[in-house]
Parts: sequence; C-alpha cells; structure tokens
Amino acid sequence: MKFDELNIPEQVLRGIADAGFSTCTPIQEQTLPITLAGTDIAGQAQTGTGKTAAFLITLFTRLLSDKGSGCRPRALILAPTRELVVQIEADAQLLGAHCGLAIQAIYGGVDYMKQKNALLDGADVIVGTPGRLIDYLKQKVYSLKGIEILVIDEADRMFDLGFIADLRFILRRLPPFDNRQNLMFSATLNQRVMELAYEFMNSPVKVSVTPESMTAERVEQLLFHCSRKEKFPLLLGLLRRDGMERTMIFMNTKREAEHLHNLLNANGFPCRVISGDVEQRKRMKILDDFKDGSLPILIATDVASRGLHIDGVSHVINYDLPQDCEDYVHRIGRTARAGAEGKAISLADEDGAFFIEAIEEYIKSKIPTEWAEDDLFVNNYVRTARPKRVQDLKRDKPGAGRTPDKSRRPPARPTKTMAAPAVPKPASTEATTGADGEKKKRRRRKKSPAGEPAAT
Repeated sequence: MKFDELNIPEQVLRGIADAGFSTCTPIQEQTLPITLAGTDIAGQAQTGTGKTAAFLITLFTRLLSDKGSGCRPRALILAPTRELVVQIEADAQLLGAHCGLAIQAIYGGVDYMKQKNALLDGADVIVGTPGRLIDYLKQKVYSLKGIEILVIDEADRMFDLGFIADLRFILRRLPPFDNRQNLMFSATLNQRVMELAYEFMNSPVKVSVTPESMTAERVEQLLFHCSRKEKFPLLLGLLRRDGMERTMIFMNTKREAEHLHNLLNANGFPCRVISGDVEQRKRMKILDDFKDGSLPILIATDVASRGLHIDGVSHVINYDLPQDCEDYVHRIGRTARAGAEGKAISLADEDGAFFIEAIEEYIKSKIPTEWAEDDLFVNNYVRTARPKRVQDLKRDKPGAGRTPDKSRRPPARPTKTMAAPAVPKPASTEATTGADGEKKKRRRRKKSPAGEPAAT
C-alpha cells in the first residue's frame, strides 16, 4: 500500500516524501486505516519496522483535520528514555515540516529554563519523558486539558524502568479517554501493558505484525564460542577481517565498556562509550558523530538498545550476551532497519553461554554457530589497565581503610601540667594553739570497750 492511497492531508504527504518514504511497512499498512478513522489501537511489531512514522502520521492528520479548542498543547507523546525522545522529535520535525505545528521535546539532563520557556511560549506537540513532564506540570507551566491525541511508545519499557507510577500520574490528568484518541506502540505487548491499555484507552484494537518472528528478517545472526580471555583477540580479528564501517558494540556493564574503549583506541580503532552515567549533552554529541560517520564504532550499554534509529549500521556485536532475552532482540534491531540488511555477531564466553538457550527459546529460532580458526585471533595487541571499581578508588584514598602505624608517629610534645595540691597526712595527734601562742599536743581519746564508761 502507498501512502497516497490513504486519507492523509497534503502537508503530511509532503513530509513523507521528504523522508523518502513511498510505500507502507506492514505495521503501517495494518494500523493507519484504523488510526486515521479515529480508533484507538495497541500496536505490536519488532523494532525498526516504522512504528514511529505510523503514529506521527496519524497525529498530524488528526491535528490538521480538527482545529481543536484552542488550548495548547494538543498532542502528547510519552517515551521512556531521553534518546528515544530526541529520536521521535527529529522524526516529527521531518514528517511535520509542512504542517505549521510547534513541536517541543521535554527531557532531563539539558537546559531546564530553556525547556520551561518553550512550554510557556506554547507548543502544539510535546514529546517527553514522564519525570520532567510531571515537574513542569506541578509548576503549572502547561496544562493537559487540551490534549486531543495521546501516544505511548515502548510501554513495556515504562514498566521495566519503573515509570509506571509517573505514567499513571499523567494519564489521570488528561481529558476523559473517550474525548481523545489513544495510540500505544511497543515491541512487546504483555499482560501488564494490555491492562494499562484497557484502563486508560477507549476499546483499543490490538494489532500484531509477525509476532512469531521476534527479530528483523534481514538481520544475519552469528554466534562465536570463546573463553573470556579470547574475546578481545577475536573481536580484533573480526574488525580487521570484515572491515566494519559503522558498528555498535553492546556491553552489560559500564566498567567493562570503558575497558573495551581503552583497548580499542590503543589498538587503532577509534570509538566512544555511551552509558547511563554519561552527561546528556556529551551523549548527544557522541550519537551525532556516530550518525554522520565521523565515529566508526560506538560502545554502549542497554541504554542505547531501544528506540535509536541510525541509518547504515552494518554490524551489531554482543560482546556480552544480555541476561534479558528481550534486550537481545532490541540490540540486534539497531541494524537492518526499515528494510536494510545487517549482521549481528554474539561472543559467548563461560558466563554468556548460560543465556543462549533462553534467548533462542524467546526468538523461536537457533542462532547459527561458527567456530573461529586460530588465525582469526589477534594476540599481539596493546594491553591497557582495567579501570578501577568505585570501592577500589575509595580504598586507595590516603588514610582510607588503613590501620595507623604507631611506630611512625612523631613524638608527642611535652605538655605543662599543674601540680596537684598536697594533701596533709592524717596525724596521730592534733595540734592546738593555746592562749600563750604555744602549740600543745592533745592526746586522742581512746574508745572504750562496749559496756564500759569512757575514760575522762
């Protein structure tokens, strides 16, 4: 199906043409006829199949066809992560370039007052994470009374990240569910997500596209078994053999990601790291460099496994196999997006081998295994020191965790002490002074035995 066959305004069709789209993806073909008619839906499809464009086209079409009550904002899009918010806003600016609507992204980690002033100036469409949206809402910077269409993207991730309480806080302050259109899109629609849909949506239609295939069809998957010590030599050999132009490498921990970053840079492979601790502006700069091709390799934790659409990612490497089966699907979904082709390589060491069975059961297919030849391992590489843990850094501080050595103490300075007053010893006799000034000794009176009179 082509987009011009649907009831889409001319302004939106021009934005679709600017984005280079002509025909609908399966999720768009099944959802757009329903959503353009004003019906609520809960859509499920694997990552990278065009869910974002599906709800943005519906959103712009509704706002253009209905002038609304004049209250702003008129549309609200909720997403779980900052990176996903930035991605949705970029797509919205492209698809809605000819619609004349003000679009504003709201998320933490960037200029607080700048976003606040943008909301005060007025925005038709808000794309944001729940936390900062609630912050501005409590300050009455904006109101939700004029919302005509609500979009919840990656709803299952909202539960995973613990945002469900914030999400419910926002949903309870929207107009009644039958006075607005509600769209929910996600890679998975589990029972918790559907309960949320039935609670806050108006009889949504559930749409699932190829749920039996959890991974994108054009991703070539490959698995290598190796020991923990062989992982980096094997990675170097794969990078040199395949010449990976734009590669994403996923790690489970920030510390190991930094160690791999140091190793790759020391061996002639420029790369950068994205993790949850990286400052937001720096994170966006790294993503921009990776998107424009100036950065060939991006190392990331699972903070970058969802929602990021980066054209031309040729390879995704699971240096560490994820412990969560869903994270495997989202990681390899960073390649082969929107009909392109890509390759996903996983390295299974002694620990990662325990997760293979659960992953294969979840994706309902076996991951092809290849055994690396000895000449593929690069053993003569530059080695770097492993970054220290936080507790190690605390222990290495001067004086931290050390027992004092008394032999090294400087001699104590002598201190002046006050002499204690002399206490007179009790004498056997008492001295008394007579009238003539002479001292006379007076003998103590002896105690008489009981029953006898005292001597006088």
